[in-house]
Amino acid sequence: MAAHEAALAALGRRGRLRTLAPARGADFASNDYLGLAGSQELRQAAMAALARGVPLGAGGSRLLRGNHAEHEALEAEAAAFFGAEAALFFAGGFAANAALVATLPRRGDLVVHDALIHASIHDGLAGAASAERVEAVATPHADATAMDDAISRWRAAGGRGRPWIAAETLYSMDGDFAPLDDLVAVAGRHDAMLLLDEAHATGVYGLAGRGLAAHLEGRDNVVTLHTCGKALGAMGALVCLPQGLKDYMVNRARPFIYATAPSPLLAATVRAALPIAAAAQERRARLMARIGRARQRLAAIGLPATPSQIQKVMLGADRRATAAAAALQARGFDVRAIRPPTVPEGTARLRLALTLNVADATFDALMDALGDILAQPDRLAP
Repeated sequence: MAAHEAALAALGRRGRLRTLAPARGADFASNDYLGLAGSQELRQAAMAALARGVPLGAGGSRLLRGNHAEHEALEAEAAAFFGAEAALFFAGGFAANAALVATLPRRGDLVVHDALIHASIHDGLAGAASAERVEAVATPHADATAMDDAISRWRAAGGRGRPWIAAETLYSMDGDFAPLDDLVAVAGRHDAMLLLDEAHATGVYGLAGRGLAAHLEGRDNVVTLHTCGKALGAMGALVCLPQGLKDYMVNRARPFIYATAPSPLLAATVRAALPIAAAAQERRARLMARIGRARQRLAAIGLPATPSQIQKVMLGADRRATAAAAALQARGFDVRAIRPPTVPEGTARLRLALTLNVADATFDALMDALGDILAQPDRLAP
């Protein structure tokens, strides 16, 4: 215990101690972009599923007795909705991503990934690398040329497996988009697989909210991940992939095989969320308008803006970020500081998540408060 307490104290001195805090103030921290998590539509869908006898718990893994008709119906409907050959449902996006990269690349393959890709990919790769199955290379953020070069070097050095290119289509902490067309071209030149995390794009972008990579779904070299706990308002994750790769995951993916199956009630709720999100064009239009307004307001106070619903306010030092977040929270805005190791050293920031859970006037009030706080730099001294 003493060693653990000392480690926690060291985190505190560096301004990196994490604590659990309840939701407080106006929502600028969640990923509930379309405001569906607390919606009447999803609430009614869950109640209807309970009324028709859908159980809360699965009672076992999918390969034992836990495989429920709701799981299979969701996977069939999700594959049709996103345009993939097959889909596989996981209880969460972290487990799904980690399972993908730990399972699908074969011995001798190469995984080239964006340096800022999600921690779940890093964890999955750590497991694969420790088993000496695959080689992993991180390349500079959003740099398709660097990925191309990394694959070329690997081939020149004798690499004989298949390359995999891993990227987020919308980066969760930086709010920018992957250069998808360039990544597709690189994959084509090298006969590579594309692993695309659509977590923050699903429900928000693409025709009917199908994501930024919707036009790539169904290709035999494309695997996508769609989380259900962000814009879809529920929980879980759907992996969309060729049927043969789904069958392989069912047989080899340890986080799938050895985990109790996700709640059938949750699967039923996600089934309902897909058509609700597809029909939510008016919600998407309002969110796009808010993104445009955020870009204008941030520019007015001298801050760069991203093109998405995820805005970042770079503050550099950890304590500056935590102080700014605390000041905004004291004014009634739930804004959180993001610090290393979640983001690179020296890039601590505020992450402003734009959702439909607040009124326009509340959003404008946040921008006013942010400008006021940043205009008083002494209050944010590290």
